[in-house]
Amino acid sequence: MAATTWGLGDYQRMAERLMPVAHEAVELANVARGESILDVACGTGNGAIAAAERGAQATGVDFEPALLELARARGAHGRWVEADAIALPFDDSTFDVVLSLFGVMYAPDHEAAAHELVRVTKPGGRIVLAAWTPGSFMPRMGAALAPYLPPPPPGSGPPSRWGDPEALKELIGKLEIARTETLTIEADADFLIDTAGHVLAERERLTAENRWHDLRRDLESFTGGAPRLDLEYLLALTHPQVRSRS
Repeated sequence: MAATTWGLGDYQRMAERLMPVAHEAVELANVARGESILDVACGTGNGAIAAAERGAQATGVDFEPALLELARARGAHGRWVEADAIALPFDDSTFDVVLSLFGVMYAPDHEAAAHELVRVTKPGGRIVLAAWTPGSFMPRMGAALAPYLPPPPPGSGPPSRWGDPEALKELIGKLEIARTETLTIEADADFLIDTAGHVLAERERLTAENRWHDLRRDLESFTGGAPRLDLEYLLALTHPQVRSRS
């Protein structure tokens, strides 16, 4: 049963289309057999599963139990833990590699989440992150849908802050690699709605207000009716240094 809107809808279909980024991330991290890997805000487990395929000891953590159940069904050899990205239930310096692929960027407290990523990474370990770039398709879609949806919870910035190299340096420290990539996926307005739990959660209310079809129409207009969408993201690698929180 879903505990948050992330567990509503068919997010797994979107995760399947994002799987190439997981393989790219573990390649960038140079994940090796036997290394310990943590996938933070793992969703249905893309990062952990890609790491396990390379022989790593993979752990995925997410606060939505419905997504973790999907991850368990996909990756029987992984370890799946229900927890929040801003309070990871692991000791300091536990993992060789820490990943977060379009996940930790949604944490309401960016500084706390970044601190946790660094804290659980071993000295000499690696952090690899993927996040939507500012002004790219996903943030612009969020802005297009904003008139129909409740405001996001108070936080320390938009998710795309993690897709800005300069802003990410402030959060996580020096970046050894930061490159912009584009993933082209097959998707239309109905797919975007069906895989977005936070949109589906408002369907009953918007229908009662006679606005659901307006949302569908505006999203169709936003996508231009294109069957394929280009999603731009930042892929970044750092070897973190533990910093005290002020």
